[in-house]
Amino acid sequence: MGAMPPLPPLPGRPRQQDLGIAGVGLLGGLVLWGLGLHGATVALGMPAWCSLVSLVVLSGCETLRRTAPGIGLAIGTAAYALDVLAGSLISNVVMFTDLVYTAVLYGRPAAARLVPRVAELLTVLATVIPLAVLRRPEALLTGVMVGVIAAGPAWTGMVIRNHKEAAEAARLRAEQTALLAEMDRVQAVTTERARMARELHDMVAGHLSAIAIHSTAALSLADPAADREALGVIRENSVRGLAEMRRLIGLLRDAGADAEPAAAPTLEGLAALLRQTRAAAAAECSARSDDLPGTTGLEFRLRDRRPAAADPLPAPVELAAYRIVQEALTNALKHAAPGEVLVELDRGPLVPGPRGAAGGARSGEGTPLRVTVVSPLGRAPVPRAPGSGAGLIGMRERVSLLGGEFTAGPEDGSWRVRAVLPVTGGEGDR
Repeated sequence: MGAMPPLPPLPGRPRQQDLGIAGVGLLGGLVLWGLGLHGATVALGMPAWCSLVSLVVLSGCETLRRTAPGIGLAIGTAAYALDVLAGSLISNVVMFTDLVYTAVLYGRPAAARLVPRVAELLTVLATVIPLAVLRRPEALLTGVMVGVIAAGPAWTGMVIRNHKEAAEAARLRAEQTALLAEMDRVQAVTTERARMARELHDMVAGHLSAIAIHSTAALSLADPAADREALGVIRENSVRGLAEMRRLIGLLRDAGADAEPAAAPTLEGLAALLRQTRAAAAAECSARSDDLPGTTGLEFRLRDRRPAAADPLPAPVELAAYRIVQEALTNALKHAAPGEVLVELDRGPLVPGPRGAAGGARSGEGTPLRVTVVSPLGRAPVPRAPGSGAGLIGMRERVSLLGGEFTAGPEDGSWRVRAVLPVTGGEGDR
């Protein structure tokens, strides 16, 4: 034998408000009965006291109006039919209409759709059948009464239920929107923190690395002239680092028109950046000793192969390219073996437009900027200056934010950092 279907759940405990409604309906019906305000027997010789039975049953059904509205309506319908045959009490009519209303409002979705349709069908039948049998206009009153008692409460419950469901859907949408907004805010804060950390690392790492190397040289050499030169370089890097820190702090505080921050570094400053790196390498060379692991003989060269007539680069691309070169040179200063460190910029050959030289695309428009830094692969047991290990991560993030490509790793005995930064037409004016 197959398994027995699960029994429907028992109705929950009646609510206090429903108990009050049931009590008022029962008391009102008894008062009306005591005053003799009830109808006469309609059919089947039903005694009038059957209306009292219907009154008690309908009062009990009212206690189920929210916890089990479908069951309450089913039992209440049978009790109301008995009440109609026995002459009917006004209190019974009121309680039955309330059961129809609550069955649509609080019942299951299937019941909420079914009850109005059944009420509409009964109203039509109660209008057509008496009119066809009696053929008198007064027969229409039967349909009107059924419509008021059954269809009217059902439609009212359906309208209110639709409004409640729409309000609930709007509330859920508002909560979802608030949740999405909070997620966007958290993501924006996380992204901004990552950008700040990346910018701070790229600004400070190079200057502090140079300061560390020159201070080591000053401590290891007993030459006043060399000490003075090292202190000068330390001061220069400190001033530059402080200026860039102030620029970033000014941007974060949104100082406004009263305090304009210094301009962001561009590729025009690469020559000065290479001079600082050469000075740091020379200081490390002077400071080399048996107690200071390190290598010497680093040479730094810049090869700019960009077309002279190329369009200006967008500011985000220039800043990203400058920071990538700056971090790559810092890493070379810490880890590279003796040899040449080559920085190369390229935007590819000129691409003529469809109309030739006169009417074609502007040179360099849409051509990505390629940044390559190649340094001798070092095998030193420890770096010449301490680092955080976040340099490659920061470079990769910068390129990813611009939708470009980034690679870094050993290649043919060298350490190669390569970034391809997309450049779209029209961005140069931004």
